Amino acid sequence: MTVIGIFGPTASGKSRVAAEVADRIPAELVSADALQVYRGIPILTNQPIEPTRMVGIWHLDREASVGEYAPLAHAAVDEILAAGRTPIVVGGTGLYLRAALAELSLPPAPAPGARERWEGFYDEGGAEAAHARLEELDPAAAAAVHANDRRRVVRALELAEAGASLAPGEDRLWAGPTRHPTVVVGLDVPKAVLEARIEERTRAMFEAGVEEEVRLALTGTISITARQALGLEEVATLPREEAIAALVVRTRRYAAYQRKWMRRIPGIAMVDADRPPGEIADDIVALARTRERVPRPGG
Repeated sequence: MTVIGIFGPTASGKSRVAAEVADRIPAELVSADALQVYRGIPILTNQPIEPTRMVGIWHLDREASVGEYAPLAHAAVDEILAAGRTPIVVGGTGLYLRAALAELSLPPAPAPGARERWEGFYDEGGAEAAHARLEELDPAAAAAVHANDRRRVVRALELAEAGASLAPGEDRLWAGPTRHPTVVVGLDVPKAVLEARIEERTRAMFEAGVEEEVRLALTGTISITARQALGLEEVATLPREEAIAALVVRTRRYAAYQRKWMRRIPGIAMVDADRPPGEIADDIVALARTRERVPRPGG
């Protein structure tokens, strides 16, 4: 039985398409999203309405990692297969998608206190100084990471200190086989359409009550990883219209990064996703059955 992976940028309609696929074949959904693992912020992280494994499994005070996620996702996929159903792994976090589908060779954990020390180094010395230090320790990683990307610069410094590298890890990410026969589908949405969807969805989040959700979340302890949820800071600190504008800009940038990441997945079958979800689902089901690339309409 074939595992189906569905990857796409934020607002590409992944969850809806996956649900339509599950309406057509005996299947269960598995989330491959670094922030949907948290409960308490379903609006902010756009958690699916449909029952989906690996969603809301941890409290906000937990420091999540792909190393903890992977065995749980593997167990979910194996259990679904054992029940005679198709696992549909859905995600926009590339590393988590790969972790759910294959065995990862993960970099070493940072030394105790290393992350806090490098975060302090970045904050006190500034982005350029931190990036310059990374260039000294790991030129390849420095070339792949922008100085203003605080999280990735800090992570690259951690790895460099531990004798590993962020750059080689990304290059080898898709080098190994998947754990089960797998077809990975990429949802291709034109840039202008995707940007319009992002703004529409961002406004819908505010209408759905994301401000109150964030306020309640911040009354408790939130881990460093949970604080990486896109929009948390903007929603918490800015007036509504300013927060919407800032979040739209950040989300569009993140979507552009996801689109680039998607095209690096070897063997991915790109499908035109500027169509009704049911049509896309029909193509994905056909692809899973034939394991052949779905032609673009008119192609």
